[in-house]
Order: sequence, then C-alpha cells, then structure tokens
Amino acid sequence: MTEQEKKAARSVAGWPAYPGMMLAFALILGYVETLIPMPIGIPGIKLGLANLAVLLTLYQSGVRKAFLIDVLRIFLSGFLFGSLYGILYSLAGGLLSFLVMAAAKKLRCFGISGVSMAGGVFHNVGQIAMAAFVVETRGLYYYLPPLLIAGVITGFLNGTLGGQILSRIPGPYYRKKGF
Repeated sequence: MTEQEKKAARSVAGWPAYPGMMLAFALILGYVETLIPMPIGIPGIKLGLANLAVLLTLYQSGVRKAFLIDVLRIFLSGFLFGSLYGILYSLAGGLLSFLVMAAAKKLRCFGISGVSMAGGVFHNVGQIAMAAFVVETRGLYYYLPPLLIAGVITGFLNGTLGGQILSRIPGPYYRKKGF
C-alpha cells in the first residue's frame, strides 16, 4: 500500500470517528458543567464547556462538521440532561453563536479566543431573545448586561483553552499565531 493510499484509508476511517469523538466530548463536558455550581446568583450563567468541542471542531475540521456537532450536542444534551424548553433556548443560542463564530473565523478578524468570546456573547443574546419571545416580556433583557460580561469571560477562557489544545495536536486549519 502506497503512502497516498494509507492517507486516504485513514481519512475515510477517521471521518465518522472524529465527529463521534467530539460529540462524546461535548456531551461529557456538558454533563460535567451541570455538576459545577455557579454561585453568581444570576440565572443562565454557565461556563459553556460543551462549546469547546464545537470550537475545536470548527478549527480542526471546518464548518460542516462543527455545525453537525453543535446541533447534535444541543438535542442530545437536552434529552439527556434538560427539557424541551432547554432544547429550544439552547438551539436559539447555539445556532446564533455558531453563525457568529463561523463568520468571525472566516473573516479572520479574530484569533480563536476572539471567535470564542463572540460565540459566548451571542449564545447569551440568542437565549435571552428566545426566552423573551416565549414568556412574552421584554423584562428579561435586563439580564443581558451581566450575561454579556459572562459570555466574554467564559468565551475567553474556552478560547484560550481551545488554543492551547489545538497548538498541541496536529490539524490542517489551526494557525499558531494570535489566539
């Protein structure tokens, strides 16, 4: 078997394995996050650890696989650890967050931490917008300023961690400059 044939065989075998591994990673991180108490007193503030798997997939494998991981993670986490409303809120936040992260990465105006911070902020924006729509009150937008600050902080932490992980594993999409 030539080197090119070996590489093709690895990529064919690796295609279903990598998304499956990242989905399992996201589910584990989501479960671990439910075990961590957040003593802040503001509802909705979370670490966003499960988004780390989406961020890594976005930089390692591209938009399509990252979108697949994001949507499957939201539905499976909701069915395993949450509720139907949890899925609805997570879907609104997750999809908006994903669109912003994919656009920010494509525009190359931010490093991985900036992409993650934008994702954290817009995840909170999407969830608050959906919650305000469901309960039909604009009063929920008062939660937005602390949630935006939390999105920046947790996005920075997840982006920094993601950058450290990606700098230690091989991958075609990651650039070592500026995370």
